[in-house]
Amino acid sequence: MQFPLVSRSGRIRKLIAEHRDADIAKIELLTLPGGADSFELAAKFCYGVNFEITTANVAQLCCVSDYLEMTEEYANENLASRSEAYLDVVVCKSLEMSVEVLQQCEGLFPLADELNIVGRCTDAIASKACAEQIASSFSRLEYSSSGRLHMNKQAKCNGDWWIEDLSVLRIDLYQRVIEAMKCRGVHPESIGASLVNYAEKLFKRKPALWTATSHPRVGLISGSIGFEEKTVVETIASLLPAEKVAVPMSFLFGLLRSAVMLDCTMSCRLNLERRIGSQLEIATLDDLLIPSFQHAGDTLFDVDTVHRILVIFSQQDESEDGGSGYDSDGPNPPSQTALVKVAKLVDNYLAEIAPDANLKLAKFIVIADTLPGYAHTTDDGLYRAVDIYLKAHQGLSDLERKRLCKLIDFQKLSEEASAHAAQNERLPVQAIVQVLYIEQLRLRNALCCSFSEDNQKTAYQSRRISNGALSAAMSPRDNYASLRRENRELKLELARMRVRINDLEKGHACMKQDLEKSSSKKLMNSVKKFGKLFISHSPFRGSSSPSKHSVVADSKVTGRI
Repeated sequence: MQFPLVSRSGRIRKLIAEHRDADIAKIELLTLPGGADSFELAAKFCYGVNFEITTANVAQLCCVSDYLEMTEEYANENLASRSEAYLDVVVCKSLEMSVEVLQQCEGLFPLADELNIVGRCTDAIASKACAEQIASSFSRLEYSSSGRLHMNKQAKCNGDWWIEDLSVLRIDLYQRVIEAMKCRGVHPESIGASLVNYAEKLFKRKPALWTATSHPRVGLISGSIGFEEKTVVETIASLLPAEKVAVPMSFLFGLLRSAVMLDCTMSCRLNLERRIGSQLEIATLDDLLIPSFQHAGDTLFDVDTVHRILVIFSQQDESEDGGSGYDSDGPNPPSQTALVKVAKLVDNYLAEIAPDANLKLAKFIVIADTLPGYAHTTDDGLYRAVDIYLKAHQGLSDLERKRLCKLIDFQKLSEEASAHAAQNERLPVQAIVQVLYIEQLRLRNALCCSFSEDNQKTAYQSRRISNGALSAAMSPRDNYASLRRENRELKLELARMRVRINDLEKGHACMKQDLEKSSSKKLMNSVKKFGKLFISHSPFRGSSSPSKHSVVADSKVTGRI
């Protein structure tokens, strides 16, 4: 009964020879790869029972034939040569077959790796994917109307059909396939699409790991999360292509959320943060709202992670703009447009996290102060976020409110924001005074510009009169009457301007006296009155205050008349 096995298996022959003098009733093969199923296939082969070599069993046959030493040394056309021939001639010619065999190797380690079954299948998959991609690129080539050959970008690319096939592989085997594809030159976009598909297949079973935004701490800090998900996240993060457009920004943030939740290695998280920071201008507010998975009492959102991303973005700007050795082949530094987009994004983020009662003032300030001042074209968004924070944290001291308001450049506020700030009781008194002072300066400048324009028109008309342009159509008496009428209208306008300026200066003087003598409550009432007075004489309604030059100009015009 043992003869067919002994004739074809060198290992069994040696075991029997070692115990020739003893009566052997049983031979134990405890480390046989594939177990009883593999031995049954080897026995069928030895006893001449017909069976078909397929992708489902060829990896087992290669491993068991090597373990039992069923080589040509002991019999012609032995199991080892038959299974190796099928693997090389049939399996490695097809990408789908190679994936199936690679999947069967998962339970045959480490022997399947030592026999280079994994290596051959991996190389075959990478080679076929690259060839399919090249063929697909050639199929999209077409001639233009001018006779020049170009790529039709609208044509559908069918060279990435293998992406779905790879999603069945275990993560370690999948990693080896992707690394082989990178070496073969497969497009980064195709690799990125494969990574996205692989991650989606895994996290469909546990969507909370990908899109957790509500009640993030419930059931996530326990040990219920398996090691598999953590390994997948760390591996996919290491396989991401260097190109920015390879994967969507939402995928990067989803991967980062999972890395934070699963407590992945710091190198994994920093890698994702660097990639996000280099293209932060295309992120959205929902992307930045990363839940906090720390102990109870922490903020609702992970502010520290967002701060690191902003630092990476701003440091990239400083190092690449200011450095003399900028590499033109490297990533481009953020443009002014990118800075403006990120500044608006940060303002919206601050307004979203400001109501959090656990958000410390220092964290709010450090987020708002990360980007340079020139990134903000207007500070309306920042003022809105500060106002929300002041409303949600009414226990702040005067010193803390002053620190918070130092973030705002009140000169960059719009008319509506300035009007709101002038009557905002949550702001410190000094901030309100600063807003009113800035608006008074704007009012004076607007008046000066208005008077200058009227003066220029009068001078232009005077030149036309002196040149005789109007003398032909008007008599000297009419000219004189017209000039007197225009002069009276100008004097009336100047008088109205002086009245408005006097009202503003009186209100300003009263406010200063209240600052020095009265209590803070009386001062706020004075500020409210002055704010209402200021709004009723807003510069955007045409009111303005003349400067010293305007008074001098007035006297000159009167004297000339």
